[in-house]
Amino acid sequence: MSGLGALSILIIDDNAQMRTIIGAVLGGAGVRRLHYAPNGQVGLARLAADPVDVVFVDYEMPVMNGLDFLAAARRLPGDTRFTPVIMLTGHSDLYRLNAARDRGVTEFLAKPVTALNILRRLEAVIFRPRPFIQTDSYFGPDRRRRSDPAYRGPLRRRADQAATIEI
Repeated sequence: MSGLGALSILIIDDNAQMRTIIGAVLGGAGVRRLHYAPNGQVGLARLAADPVDVVFVDYEMPVMNGLDFLAAARRLPGDTRFTPVIMLTGHSDLYRLNAARDRGVTEFLAKPVTALNILRRLEAVIFRPRPFIQTDSYFGPDRRRRSDPAYRGPLRRRADQAATIEI
């Protein structure tokens, strides 16, 4: 991945060692504008004041956890609410995955992390962005990972195009 020097990335984790690890991997890949926050509340204030290109956020933190951060970030005004959010967690069970997905997470990354997986998730949000969906109960990236244009079954959304917001 080249050309990452122009990116601005926010890393939110209550564990200083984890912030350092994620930052070191991203810095080693060429990212030069790294910002850090020890919890979701500080991270949200930082994101609202000076938007970034991508956020890495931990799931479990005191003060404001990753889910609450994600919900609040998706309610921010303007284009900031479209910011890709990669959630990190040491507990990657289906319940947590679905909770993050339902609040608008872009990607999910299980701990312990590897440099390769950190960069793969970053690559996914940059090079394979998903359109955002806005409904009465959800705002975030399209939760469907693949689309079969030939599918015409009963579960096909009738308003696919109307509900999609291109970023």
